[in-house]
Amino acid sequence: MNFDEQLIQLRKQKGLSQEQLGEQIGVSRQTISKWELGDTTPEMEKLIMLGDFFDISIDKLIGHSSADPNGSPAYAYPYPYRWHYEYKSKRSIRGIPLVHINIGHGVFKAKGLIAVGNISRGLISAGLISSGALSFGALSAGIISIGGASLGMLLSLGGLAVGTIAAGGLALGVLAFGGGAFGIYAVGGAAIAQKIAYGGYASAPIAIGNTVNGQITFLTGQTHSSAEIRNAILSLYPKTWDFIVNLFRSLA
Repeated sequence: MNFDEQLIQLRKQKGLSQEQLGEQIGVSRQTISKWELGDTTPEMEKLIMLGDFFDISIDKLIGHSSADPNGSPAYAYPYPYRWHYEYKSKRSIRGIPLVHINIGHGVFKAKGLIAVGNISRGLISAGLISSGALSFGALSAGIISIGGASLGMLLSLGGLAVGTIAAGGLALGVLAFGGGAFGIYAVGGAAIAQKIAYGGYASAPIAIGNTVNGQITFLTGQTHSSAEIRNAILSLYPKTWDFIVNLFRSLA
């Protein structure tokens, strides 16, 4: 039995109208009508929902359980198989599962204290798009964030990194490290800072590097003591944290 015939039979067995079935799986009545007429076919995500709703395997739903006289399936699904895996722990806190994994070919969301999904949100999260206290992803945001493009309140690591402490190809932060670094304090190939910069090109009130632009400058390769660096920093910014002073003293 073809998919369109199977769908009509299953819907009628449930005593549902096309509109009622559409409401169950999140599509319009017109979409159900097109499926039943054979004009269009559902995506894998909707096939999975139909299979779950009717309690039938996808193979049987799309007609792979029977063959034509040539031995070919009666219905050939036009899309390549897209895998999907989901796990949700039974234990939860305030309705949020401790662990939720929801991954596959498509858009699958995960929400849990530990969340792994194409789109994920959790205390610890990982995914293509992720957000959480500790976040890993192509696009990630969190207190500590690591990703292709990352935004972190405390620490951010990525090709593009924005955070209090940021490190990446392009980094923006209070303390920034990168090929291009921009911040109050910046270290990089090209470093531009509000206070202190160190790099191949450094531009800041205190600039240390091969090419420098600033009020007080130190060229790398020239003789200058770490005490000179320290005194210069504290003369302009007497409240600078010791670890920042020591960082730039060690780099110079």
